[in-house]
Amino acid sequence: MDESLNDVNGNDQGRLPIVALIGRPNVGKSTLVNRLLGRREAIIEDRPGVTRDRVRYEAEWAGRSFALIDTGGWEPDLTGLGLKVAQSAEMAIEEADLVLMVVDATVGAMEEEMALISHIRKTHTPVLLIANKVDNAETELLVHDLWQLGLGEPFPVSALHGRGSGDLLDRVIDMLPKEILKSEVDAPRRVVLVGRPNVGKSSLLNAIAGTERALVDSVAGTTRDPIDEELEFGGEIWRFIDTAGIRKHANQASGTEYYAMLRTEAALERAEVAILVIDAAEPITDQDLRIMNMVVESGRALVIAMNKWDLVDEDRREALEREKDKELDQVEWAERINVAALTGWHRDRLAPALRRALNGWETRVPTSKLNAFLGTLIGATPPPVRGGKQPKILFATQPSTAPPRFLIFTTGFLEPSYRRFIERRLREEFGFAGAPVEVSVRVRT
Repeated sequence: MDESLNDVNGNDQGRLPIVALIGRPNVGKSTLVNRLLGRREAIIEDRPGVTRDRVRYEAEWAGRSFALIDTGGWEPDLTGLGLKVAQSAEMAIEEADLVLMVVDATVGAMEEEMALISHIRKTHTPVLLIANKVDNAETELLVHDLWQLGLGEPFPVSALHGRGSGDLLDRVIDMLPKEILKSEVDAPRRVVLVGRPNVGKSSLLNAIAGTERALVDSVAGTTRDPIDEELEFGGEIWRFIDTAGIRKHANQASGTEYYAMLRTEAALERAEVAILVIDAAEPITDQDLRIMNMVVESGRALVIAMNKWDLVDEDRREALEREKDKELDQVEWAERINVAALTGWHRDRLAPALRRALNGWETRVPTSKLNAFLGTLIGATPPPVRGGKQPKILFATQPSTAPPRFLIFTTGFLEPSYRRFIERRLREEFGFAGAPVEVSVRVRT
């Protein structure tokens, strides 16, 4: 079973049961995942090999919750990235409570399926054979040929059109272990890893986990779907979300890249803190800065991981310091950690940095304390005169946290430079480390 799930309560109790979808490439696993979830989550294209990692989603049916794991296409005798995809699928089989083996009914049983069944049987995991692409009565006749696989009666569905999906979910619920209940422990803090392709996001996730949870390859763009993993790190449980590398603007991307980008943006929205991974061995790029701005605009807490530090020599360090002063000046409040994901160097520094960022993100300043601070600040440095009049600051309040937002009531417009000055002084006085701070003005006549 998956250690990350067991560790929540120290045993198998209190975790979601796991249902893994397994099969050859392009038999419709990701389409079936979307159908069972009732929403479009998994990336789909009309070509094989789009899904690579094992991707975990939370599903619910008839009042029962379970984890649904989508996997890359399994084939025997592969090498390189294809071998890693197959091994990741095999790991999903081993951690599952129920395997849904998906077969294309229009193609029928193939030698690859027989090899995969042989592997599944070694794990003694319950298996339900799914005959997919049964779109009409004619293709339904082809289902009987799948009895030869030796997995019992095939269950006919059409993932594309939804035919049989409700009955399949009923069957899945019946086959799940009854004694495994959804955890009632506090929800873990949510961390998303973002960055350009090939900067080491998946390697960093593996370093944090202490084992290979995400697929890693020298091919840029290996990760496509966001990968959720609950891990024990720094003495507590975190939910880490590894995302696809963003290499273009949304209006320039197409196909797999476009949908991967949309899912990265959605992952950022449901996270609380982001780790921006930057390749320290290369110059900071415009794309690094665009992703950084995307995190800031989303209002999430931020920690910057300067990865591949083991490849940085003395000359590069000097250049990098100049780049950080110039390019990262607008996020001086974000803590920067030098790490080497492949060796695990300094990974232990990430958990304290994440906690500090979340503390700053959730900091609230009492209204009385805030206005006393502003009174002292204005007395020493009043707002600049605009149009012959000097605006007066009446009072201020903090309407929300996560991220901290401040609303200042005035008699006139405050210059952007003076708002930035107030933000800097707020940070000096109250902290907000790792969090974007928003200062807005409401003018009262």
